[in-house]
Amino acid sequence: MAATTTARPAGALRRNVTADSAPSTIANSPSDSPVGSASNTSLSSLGSEAAAKPSGKLIDTYGNEFEIPDYTIGELRAAIPKHCFERSAIRSLGYVARDIIQLATVFYIFYNYVTPETIPSMPVRAVLWTLYTFVQGLSGTGLWVMAHECGHQAFSPSKVLNDTVGWICHSALLVPYFSWKISHGKHHKATGHMERDMVFVPKTREVYASRVGKFVHELHELTEETPIATLIHMVAQQLGGWPMYLISNVTGHNNHSRQSEGKGVGKKNGFFKGVNHFNPSSPLYEKKDEKLILLSDVGIAITLAALTWVGKNYGFANLLVWYIIPYLWVNHWLVAITFLQHTDPTLPHYDAKTWTYVRGAAATIDREFGFIGRTMLHGIVETHVLHHYISTIPFYNADEASEAIKPVMGKHYRSDTRGGSLGFLQAIYKSARWCQWVEPTEGASGEAAGVLFFRNHNGLGTPPAKIAAPAAKPTAGKGAKMEIGPQDE
Repeated sequence: MAATTTARPAGALRRNVTADSAPSTIANSPSDSPVGSASNTSLSSLGSEAAAKPSGKLIDTYGNEFEIPDYTIGELRAAIPKHCFERSAIRSLGYVARDIIQLATVFYIFYNYVTPETIPSMPVRAVLWTLYTFVQGLSGTGLWVMAHECGHQAFSPSKVLNDTVGWICHSALLVPYFSWKISHGKHHKATGHMERDMVFVPKTREVYASRVGKFVHELHELTEETPIATLIHMVAQQLGGWPMYLISNVTGHNNHSRQSEGKGVGKKNGFFKGVNHFNPSSPLYEKKDEKLILLSDVGIAITLAALTWVGKNYGFANLLVWYIIPYLWVNHWLVAITFLQHTDPTLPHYDAKTWTYVRGAAATIDREFGFIGRTMLHGIVETHVLHHYISTIPFYNADEASEAIKPVMGKHYRSDTRGGSLGFLQAIYKSARWCQWVEPTEGASGEAAGVLFFRNHNGLGTPPAKIAAPAAKPTAGKGAKMEIGPQDE
């Protein structure tokens, strides 16, 4: 890991319950996230109670000793220069204009000059149009990031302007703006929380065991997963992960029965099970959100109507190359970015009793994607740790603000910048191999047992805990089946 600044001296398992830390956590986590529902699917209680005395070292997947963060939101804010919080509507609109001009210019050039009349060779045209889809995918992702700025109110001081620009840009990319904004806000309020996070919640040991048809105590005995199996999983994730998230809440938490208005009773993640980003009755939202969900759907409908018109007038083949394949590239980059921001062998996750906002926000990692990340994608890859602490800081001030908080975070700040852009892409495969499920460090007890780390059955890093098989429970006339825990999250 390209690691961190000098560590601050601190107790390894100190709880953030001081007069300074708890109020600042409560005050800042909701206000620095996109405005959304206050249901208990976003954390209703950000405070903490005295925990059981911890016991045992915490060991991450690499085998390094881990210490729980001990600083406060107040300390982080105080370290950031005040001008970093300033938002400029004109500057942000300029970046949106830049992305749109990029999209329009590339389309104009290819539409007019990459034709049979100008380039007779079909293989050459095919290569050039393939390049077109890649470049347009990057520009489209940049526009997506600017709408993301709008959702966090980091775009400008005007909420009306933010939501207007965000709705237009996201709708053009088939993203339900307000629906995503609300669910994404809940992700920020519960990052790293095993029961309430909304994005890339890892499988527990029990759930992973049920998925591979093994008992919990047998996981350490599994043979290594073949590289081709990992590759197939990666391709499916990168192509279908984003639509699946919108349609079925895949990788989000599955505790919807806790929704305060009862909208989640009987509803589970999955197709046609009532949990998605398009249905106003989804438990992802409260009743007061329903008009915004419908407005998001209207934006999607307008874009689909426009695409249908293009397909009818110019043919599906042109629509495929002009929009659909670049759209798939956008999906790929969104999933890759989000996956790598929250999945790494160094990152912990927390159970409900151990989680706090400060701890969860530190369970993220910065990476490096070179010119593509810093210029075309507006730095969303390189400054994500800061973004989870103070989401209203605009991206063009995020580098300076990130440097300011590193001395406060000390060894708790995480980054992996090895290999630059190539290293970023390689990390997708690496994380898929190293990070298969989470479990407590073997031998941990008390509060330490609530800190979970990635483990795998590929023989990489810290091995899974060895759990003795429980004695079988006999039933009438038959051997008992062994209980292995919940079958679904």
